[in-house]
Amino acid sequence: MKTFASTFLCLSIAALCFVFVKPQAQAVDEAALLKRAQKLHREAIVIDTHNDVTSLLLDEGFDLADNGVKPDGSLRSHTDIRRLKAGGLDAQFFAVFVDKDFVNKPVREGGGAARRTLDMIGVVYEQVARHPETFEMAFTANDVRRIVKRGKIASLMGIEGGHAIEDSIYALRMYHQLGIRYMTLTHTNTNDWADSEADLKNQNVKHHNGLNDFGKAVITEMNRLGMMADISHVSDKTMADVLATTKAPIIASHSSARAMANHTRNVNDETLRAIAKNGGVVMVNFYDGFIDPRKAEITLASRAKTEELKALYPNDQNKVNEELAKWRATQPKFDKTPLSVLMDHFIHIIKTAGIDHVGIGADLDGIPLDAAPVGMEDVSKYPVLTMELLRRGYSDGDVKKVLGENILRVMSECERVAREMQKAQPAPTPARLK
Repeated sequence: MKTFASTFLCLSIAALCFVFVKPQAQAVDEAALLKRAQKLHREAIVIDTHNDVTSLLLDEGFDLADNGVKPDGSLRSHTDIRRLKAGGLDAQFFAVFVDKDFVNKPVREGGGAARRTLDMIGVVYEQVARHPETFEMAFTANDVRRIVKRGKIASLMGIEGGHAIEDSIYALRMYHQLGIRYMTLTHTNTNDWADSEADLKNQNVKHHNGLNDFGKAVITEMNRLGMMADISHVSDKTMADVLATTKAPIIASHSSARAMANHTRNVNDETLRAIAKNGGVVMVNFYDGFIDPRKAEITLASRAKTEELKALYPNDQNKVNEELAKWRATQPKFDKTPLSVLMDHFIHIIKTAGIDHVGIGADLDGIPLDAAPVGMEDVSKYPVLTMELLRRGYSDGDVKKVLGENILRVMSECERVAREMQKAQPAPTPARLK
């Protein structure tokens, strides 16, 4: 059974405070809304498609049973078992994040992209084995539903950074066998077959105008395997090429709405409508540097400044960091991003793409510890989202779609497409990068 004590205590306090500033009739409505939200959140299957705590597990030896809150109240992580349960989370996609620095990295320095991928997958299995009372590995949409009924958190994985396959369809197949159920086609680096949004202005990078032929073969193979293609981090042209190539719904595992905050990590309205037509889903990112229009501008400028400094000091990362810190000190300082800004992204995607095409991809532990909006500071806060969606007039059924049913539908459809493709051609000889 889900536990909501800590989060709903906060909500209850907020509701009580409401009594002192609003007429009694309104206070009764708030109490009823809170009760409805509690019940709905217990009934719903709540899924987050992107959490980067995996990096902390591997690089710092963190264990999900540890307390992610330090004795002084500051955060060590956004995620631990206690807060996952408090947030009523039913299924978590753990991000298998492979930084671009692992491309061609020698073994003595930790190995290359494939080695990093396998290590990341390994720590997910390790956590599930250590905490079998809490977690169970899931590989299909039906697995998720079965595991949730047993009162456990369904554990899934998605690769972040297509360079993880090292240009090998065979590697892609093996990752799927190990449990990878989506792949973010790029990270901040254009790879050998897909363009990233982050380096399009870098003339030293070889770009492909979206996907090249091998990239399109990767999408087709992902369809055949039942692995969801993830367009977070990719260029607009890559997004368009994926939509033109895929036979199955796609996802953006941790992206928000560009109309609300003008950052290229977000999805524009044209693509939102195309994803709706495709049957896919956009999972909203919580990072204030992407969702807050004031901060998104600085985030983009910071990226450009970083590249400028790297060009000036190509062999001196310490100098780059020093100069970047000086530059950041000159930039405007803003208050914490309010919850309403995050909700604006959910509402815009709903209005543009439809209620069937939005979900949660918070990117927690992949963003600075203080960078989530007020009220959504860690994984214990998901019930706040349920309350806010109800407050804005959405039905129980619609809220359940946002919380998890939309991504389960996409998973099921990708599985159906895979069965049909495998029946037609079980294991074709894979394409190779030329």
